Amino acid sequence: MEFFEILKVIFLGIVEGITEWLPVSSTGHMLLVDELIPLNATEAFKEMFTVVVQLGAILAVVVLYWKRLFPWRRAERENGKSKIVADKGVFSLWGKVLVACIPAAVIGILFDDLLEAYLHTPLVISITLIVYGVAFIAIEKWNEKRELPLQSASDIGYKHALLIGAFQVLSLIPGTSRSGATILGALIIGVARPAGAEFTFFLAIPVMLGASAIKLLKFFLKSGGFLPAELGYLLIGAAVAFAVSMLAIKFLTDFVKKHDFKVFGWYRIVLGIVVIATMVVPNWF
Repeated sequence: MEFFEILKVIFLGIVEGITEWLPVSSTGHMLLVDELIPLNATEAFKEMFTVVVQLGAILAVVVLYWKRLFPWRRAERENGKSKIVADKGVFSLWGKVLVACIPAAVIGILFDDLLEAYLHTPLVISITLIVYGVAFIAIEKWNEKRELPLQSASDIGYKHALLIGAFQVLSLIPGTSRSGATILGALIIGVARPAGAEFTFFLAIPVMLGASAIKLLKFFLKSGGFLPAELGYLLIGAAVAFAVSMLAIKFLTDFVKKHDFKVFGWYRIVLGIVVIATMVVPNWF
């Protein structure tokens, strides 16, 4: 492994760890970073890396929310002995999460190659950054005048979960943001910001596990396996993404208790304009 390539991978891991949970598009940021400082690897590896490195970020959710996500509990009996019991609330939560996965899973499996071939471009990323930035600002303005009835993740029903999952389909377009699409959907149907963010964290687990499995399978079919350096890059990137995600998740959960998402909307708009400018201005000279 080359030293400068390791530095690039560490930087990509930092970008992933921050942007996976903030509604600003992790895939879009990573593709933009690779345009500026391209990783010296095959296109097949980079396509796989931008998705599978997110497993490090997903592991951070599992660690931080283990008690909320693990459905088995130790309960004390009257005779002083303990037994393992199932938590129906956790099973219900997982049921809703899996229902929310269905729309994106179906569309992603059917159109993944087509989307990757035609939409993974700086222009598409910049346009979606701006469009959804405007959407965040508009929806937060709208929410200032209404009450959000669903205040916790447990208030989200199966119908709500399916609607949030339908919004998640939008994130298949790079620059949209998976967390951004699901949080927007949650806000529109009346879910409070902390509950929407939390449900988004949980939804990421099966979604990214499935997406990573598909990308790994395609990579092995194309390339036949990892080169030693490639495996090292992936592990380093995932480890960095995990460490940074631990901080990013804590930041977002605290942030949404006191603030709305307008600041992320403005950030998206500014970044989108900057990306377009970098493509247009050089052509003037």
